[in-house]
Amino acid sequence: LCAEDIYFQKTRRSLLKQKHTAILYILLAALFFSGMTAFVHLSGDLPTGQKALFRNLPALFIAAFTLWRKGISPLGVAPVNRQPMFWRCLFGTAGLLCNFYAIDHLVLSDANMLNKLSPFFAVILSYFILKEKVRPVQAAGLTAAFAGALLIIKPSFHHVDYVPALIGALGGLGAGAAYTFVRKMGLQGEEGARIVFYFSLFSCVVTLPMFLVGGAAMAPWQFFCLLAAGLCGAGGQFSITKAYCYAPAREISVYDYTQVLFAAVWGFVLFGQRPDALSVLGYAVIVGAAVWMYCYNRRRAGGGPDAAAPPAHS
Repeated sequence: LCAEDIYFQKTRRSLLKQKHTAILYILLAALFFSGMTAFVHLSGDLPTGQKALFRNLPALFIAAFTLWRKGISPLGVAPVNRQPMFWRCLFGTAGLLCNFYAIDHLVLSDANMLNKLSPFFAVILSYFILKEKVRPVQAAGLTAAFAGALLIIKPSFHHVDYVPALIGALGGLGAGAAYTFVRKMGLQGEEGARIVFYFSLFSCVVTLPMFLVGGAAMAPWQFFCLLAAGLCGAGGQFSITKAYCYAPAREISVYDYTQVLFAAVWGFVLFGQRPDALSVLGYAVIVGAAVWMYCYNRRRAGGGPDAAAPPAHS
């Protein structure tokens, strides 16, 4: 083999390894975020801002400790990443508040379905912001996974209040936009812990006044639920940040729908909910779409005009 062939083979192997790493991280994020939703639901009737504050406090301290341990200053955001960092914080906080509001004011399955619009928005916005093209196979896989989610969630929307529904959809848009800017900063070499730190800090600054003005007293079990939700949220934040730093949304967003599968496990363990036939079919569709996309990415990494693209993150 000539030197150029060896270089391309090493590049393909590196790209494939990064995709595998990104898939692992987004699966972890789905697990953590499904746990967060379960604990938020278990916490009962508490104000949305209060839930959002406790969801982000653990992530703030964990991110600060991670930066301190690595000897990294939180103030060292590169000039090229300052604007994307602001948009990531703004859209992420708005999406979080909208999602929690929808959980409190809609049927839980409807609220979850609206939140699952985020992978679609992430792929669409990545096309416009990052110029990452979406291939037909990737669009088909994402659509199939969303269809599987609908089979499981079975949103009713009968006599629904459309204001909370619209707010829930905006939550999905906010999350998708936030993930796009995470990807942009990852491509530009931003430290993942710093991204989590600033998002958590921004969210806490926004939600702390809500808690101080309209916070409610908590029973010990409610405090434990919110603390557990916060720890799960921190794990999800670190994992999703890593995932979108390693691979573009078009290649990994489909795996985000495994959150619905994890949520079904939480529902069975904590609430005694048993899946029906349509839910089982939805599980099969989501797993099938994920396997299909995994095989497609492996084949693409092995050859083709785009396979030799340079790694997005090292």
